[in-house]
Amino acid sequence: MASPTPQTTQAGGFWVTLKAVAWALLGIRKREGYESDLRKINPVHLVVVGLAAVLLFVVGLMLVVRWVVAT
Repeated sequence: MASPTPQTTQAGGFWVTLKAVAWALLGIRKREGYESDLRKINPVHLVVVGLAAVLLFVVGLMLVVRWVVAT
């Protein structure tokens, strides 16, 4: 009887983390992609990229509001 081989986890890079955060902000994600991201992404990187993405989103909204109000 053959023993199961352990799954190796790959370290996720910046683009993998950025893609996961973008999908999370959109709210569109397949279960396989979500589970794959859980194995690949470092939680610290995820928090940093997530906070940066939210900050960019808020600043973008503020700029759009200023532009609309000014015109």
